[in-house]
Amino acid sequence: MFATLTEQYMRQALFALLVASSLILSGCLSEPEKPLDPEADEDQDGLPNGWEMERGLDPKNESDTLICQGQSRFCLRAYDNHTFAETHNSFSTVEDEVWMAVNHYTALQSQWDGGIRAFMIDIHHLSKEDTAKEDVRFCHGDPDSTLFHPCIYSEVDAFAWLSQLGSLMNNSSGDVVTLLIENYVPGEHVEYLFNVSGMLERTWVHEVGEEWPALGDMVLAGKNLVVFWDYSDDERWPWLHHAWSHSWDTPYGEDDESEMSCTVGRGSGESEAWHLNNWLSSSFGFADPVRAESVNEYEKLLARAIECWEVFDDRPTFIAVDFWEDGEVVNVTRTLNEMDHWSDEVPPHP
Repeated sequence: MFATLTEQYMRQALFALLVASSLILSGCLSEPEKPLDPEADEDQDGLPNGWEMERGLDPKNESDTLICQGQSRFCLRAYDNHTFAETHNSFSTVEDEVWMAVNHYTALQSQWDGGIRAFMIDIHHLSKEDTAKEDVRFCHGDPDSTLFHPCIYSEVDAFAWLSQLGSLMNNSSGDVVTLLIENYVPGEHVEYLFNVSGMLERTWVHEVGEEWPALGDMVLAGKNLVVFWDYSDDERWPWLHHAWSHSWDTPYGEDDESEMSCTVGRGSGESEAWHLNNWLSSSFGFADPVRAESVNEYEKLLARAIECWEVFDDRPTFIAVDFWEDGEVVNVTRTLNEMDHWSDEVPPHP
């Protein structure tokens, strides 16, 4: 009897030991894992733990990250607190076979490869007679001219150009792109152009007065295209933002470099997003290829951008130029984006 009870106690003790061992091995009795500090960066990818967890990214896996405008940390920046290189009349190039009033030598592919992420485009109909939605083109000039319609000089296929931009964005990593449209066609035709080219679904909708989102949130939402146009806001097309309500710019196309200033051109100067226009007009009223290299020169353009940043106490969102190939507008924006304030020490030349 005694032996039997002893055996029972031993069996119970052994069973309890086995259960305890299994619990320990399974981690049930181990010390619970401490939660991650939301402000820290566990995987050292440039994104805080809390930011990643809120967006479904793994803060312990450096490969599960997001890149925006070339760097992860830029994903945390608001859209209006980043500086983008912008081309004026982006489509009006030698490579696009434009032969009058040329603004650049190289077309969209080279501009993209070079780091341009904001584009000014002009939308017209093919002629005064060809005004269907399928007749939308990129041309430069005054459609009310008594002489010739602007597309007579040269015209660029708007559908192909936008489709190519969409392909470039598809193959990029976290790029937010901006278009500023000088528009001469009905809104329905602009919408048709963007729909056919597959760009409509990318567009971000912004309300006047509200804060711009972080670049990373725009990328994650798949809404990484901002479109401004020079018509007023229209509730039928909320993605077509009136340029001078949602942003503003400095004067443009001055006759002489000494006339360039940090003053408000179009718009109120109160919106957070703004365009620093930086090109001169020739004596014929066209883009000046001779003096472009001078005004686009790295040190000079950087100094002007920092000066205007200080004057307005607001970083330029866009720096727009003609003949972007001459000078270093992209490197200027790279330097500015390494700075958090105009008074910071200027980083080395990229």
